[in-house]
Amino acid sequence: MAQDPAAFVTEAKGLRSLDVLVRGAKCASCLGRIEGAVGKLPGVETARLNLSTGKLHVAWRGVLAPRRVIEAVTGLGYGAAAVDAGASDTEKAREERALLTAMVVAGLATANVMFLSEPMWFGEDMDAGTMTMFRWLAALVAIPAALFSGWTFYASAVNSMRHRRLNMDVPISLAVLLSLALSLHATATGGAHTYFDAAVMLLFFLLIGRFLDARLRRRAYAAANALAAMQTASATRISTCGVAEAVRASDVRPGDMLVVAAGERLPVDAEVIAGASEADLRLVTGEVEPKATFVGQVLHAGAVNLSAPLRVRALAAADRSLMADVARLLEAGEQKKSSYRRIADKVAASYVPQVHAVALLGFVGWLIAGATLTQAAFVAVTVLIITCPCALGLAAPLVQVVAAGKLFKRGIYLSSGDALERIATVDHVVFDKTGTLTLGEPVLLAGEWSERDLQDAAQLARASRHPFSRAIVAAAGGGPAADQVSEHPGLGVEGKVCGRWARLGQAGFVGPKGGKRGLLFAFEGEPPVAFAFEDVVREGARSAIQRLQAMGFGVEMLSGDADERVARAAAAAGISVWTANATPQSKAEHLARLEAAGRKVLMVGDGLNDAGALANAHASLAPGGALDVSRLAADCVYAGGNPDAVVDAILIAREARGRMRENFGLAALYNLLAIPVALMGLATPIVAAVAMSASSALVTLNALRMSR
Repeated sequence: MAQDPAAFVTEAKGLRSLDVLVRGAKCASCLGRIEGAVGKLPGVETARLNLSTGKLHVAWRGVLAPRRVIEAVTGLGYGAAAVDAGASDTEKAREERALLTAMVVAGLATANVMFLSEPMWFGEDMDAGTMTMFRWLAALVAIPAALFSGWTFYASAVNSMRHRRLNMDVPISLAVLLSLALSLHATATGGAHTYFDAAVMLLFFLLIGRFLDARLRRRAYAAANALAAMQTASATRISTCGVAEAVRASDVRPGDMLVVAAGERLPVDAEVIAGASEADLRLVTGEVEPKATFVGQVLHAGAVNLSAPLRVRALAAADRSLMADVARLLEAGEQKKSSYRRIADKVAASYVPQVHAVALLGFVGWLIAGATLTQAAFVAVTVLIITCPCALGLAAPLVQVVAAGKLFKRGIYLSSGDALERIATVDHVVFDKTGTLTLGEPVLLAGEWSERDLQDAAQLARASRHPFSRAIVAAAGGGPAADQVSEHPGLGVEGKVCGRWARLGQAGFVGPKGGKRGLLFAFEGEPPVAFAFEDVVREGARSAIQRLQAMGFGVEMLSGDADERVARAAAAAGISVWTANATPQSKAEHLARLEAAGRKVLMVGDGLNDAGALANAHASLAPGGALDVSRLAADCVYAGGNPDAVVDAILIAREARGRMRENFGLAALYNLLAIPVALMGLATPIVAAVAMSASSALVTLNALRMSR
């Protein structure tokens, strides 16, 4: 039963509108199906889906219930949730679009300036007037393009110097701006050389790497947005007059009375005050088995009410709920990962001062040798250009792209720009249990029941949403459903199977107490048949653990489930160290203790209670079936759920780190050869352009070796 989105509807001049966040729409076919289905609803005038943002804007006139818009989308198999109409793209998405625009401008400018520079390079018979005209045309294209496209480097350089430190963007900015200034001076005074082409080409190459890096990094910051989408749920509040009204979850206050329908997720932490049902706590604790609710029980935000309506009293506002605590853990994790020093940054710490020192030495040396101020300045700028970290700027992003492709072929999807470097350095792996090392769904175990018993029980199970009922249906396959079915919340279901009354449910409701944990099935007047269930360990889990242990990794299990189930799963997977009954906060604290002990932890998890740990770990992975928030908080997502992918990710990350180091070594070797050429004043614009292109080609070819 979908949550009521009425609290998110806006109205102006009789036209009502609703923004819906759609998950799973990837192509034009999805767009057409969704817009078509929603557009057919009575009174709908506009139904527009933006595939880039996943937002569906719907406007209508009349009495259309907002819930029907959500149901129309979910009925097609897509996820849907109401969002604030004024919600905008994240800052990271805007930055990515700005970098793409800058890259396109720099690319177009490079092509045009190269076209204008070619006659100057090879036009031996060109007169001075024509040469000057071509230079002014090149300046007209290059200067505005370089000033516009280089904004990210200039801003970073200024910020770096303001904080009394130097980063890679400082020599880049100096090289571009000084080359433009001296080239403009040479154009106006009839000097020998200009560097308009080198300046815009440098920006174009570097922006390619910067854009690719930003695209990966944006995904790393999407977890908080996905969690916010889960929190923008509505709640049904009972007013003091006893009237039910749809309100935003953010408007719920402690003490408010709420009604939670069957199938609805709790928007805030609350206490049950009336009603009997069962709650699915997998997102909160990792427990596969649903829990029967009782008056006085505290349910956390994120729990799903399964069987019957509940009346609850809010214990805290939405910003004080379990989800809000997870959101704060995510924010802390993002800040922690953003402070990670990449290989390129470490190289820049020593490389940048050296480049500046060499450029200054060349400037002073030429002045001492009797050169003019302009000649000395040109030598210094040439050193900055020819040694400018174009190859260094591409060394890591190129390897990331190739490694991401290699991971993709193995069903592993990279979602963080610096994830490879961090995964390559881990030495301890922590696994969640439910849904990560286990299937995350109860599986029917073999027992004393017969195939006939299974098929009869399945007729009742098909009328229930209980996880154990779904496991029976999965084992039995397709077939008919029972007649005259009625569900007893927290107990089970009864109905007519082949004309006879039968029950499926808990001991005491079906038959005498005792036996294995699970469900009982019985026809009226007959002894019950017991069905037992277990969340079994995934195929490949034990082999993955053995591979990790053979590589020297410490391995442990960290779960919110009960001791007995965690112990059984750990033994089946071959893990000797495990922790049970862990909360989202205690998981993050456990990882912090491991880090304080000198461990670099790789966290692997899939639930809401894992999201904070995934964000705060040194590196993290999530299976493809994980909750959206956990997938986005992780650095990598692997399809299929096979834990062997964790080992593959580590091996590829280590290979990528090796290629990055090789690229930085090649770039350093190039600089050792190029600097003497620049200092001797032999680097013409052609030499500078060719040298930069050659160094970029060198690191590109080395990165491509990973794809073999």
